[in-house]
Amino acid sequence: MTERDLAGRRALVTGGASGIGLACAQEFAGRGAHVIIADLNAEAADRAVAEVSAAGGSAESWVVDLSDTQALDSLELNVDILLNNAGIQRVSPIEEFDPEAFRLIQRLMLEAPFLLIRAALPGMYERGWGRIVNLSSVHGLRASAFKSAYVAAKHGLEGLSKVTALEGGPHGVTSNCINPAYVRTPLVERQIADQAKVHGIPESEVVEQVMLTESAVKRLVEADEVASLAGWLVSGKAGMVTGASYTMDGGWSAR
Repeated sequence: MTERDLAGRRALVTGGASGIGLACAQEFAGRGAHVIIADLNAEAADRAVAEVSAAGGSAESWVVDLSDTQALDSLELNVDILLNNAGIQRVSPIEEFDPEAFRLIQRLMLEAPFLLIRAALPGMYERGWGRIVNLSSVHGLRASAFKSAYVAAKHGLEGLSKVTALEGGPHGVTSNCINPAYVRTPLVERQIADQAKVHGIPESEVVEQVMLTESAVKRLVEADEVASLAGWLVSGKAGMVTGASYTMDGGWSAR
């Protein structure tokens, strides 16, 4: 039986309607937290809330376009746990990279996390307790060709997470990154065609020749594996863990 160690906590999960976000929402709700599932897709968010509720959890949806960062400037959040997960991907050589796509990724994956952290910290400080988990990537620690915007945003998120850890520590707030390799999610599945194009290989060869080439463990990460680590990082037992980046990359970053 899962320990309900998050009972009474409020958790916000961005990009929570599918993939890693949904797995983390289920993990937190299963441990007693009330989960706010933030997503651009209203229908998917409602389905996720229904799924969490059907399993006995407590959840609500927040339909929001996190790329509209100016709308977040005056936001106030009453949450104990914040999981910054929402993201997109574009695969293209730098000289062909659409400038607006680059800007969009920075807004969604770096500016929005900053603004959500900024909105959540006052309440966390007042209560003397808070957990911030930033879903980074092995690409927050290592670069790959054709992913300039994604790699830049994830490297920035790493720095933001560390600064948050330094400022939040005296107030009982921790901030950490999770750094998985390729996770079996819709985001990764949508990359296959783009990866095949830029590498000049068939789509059927992308997983083996591109996605798994750097990992010692030759398989994709599962979303519930990431959620399990996130669950520990937001628990009371992780109070001395902050400013860290936890790799879950099958040995990729060991090279």
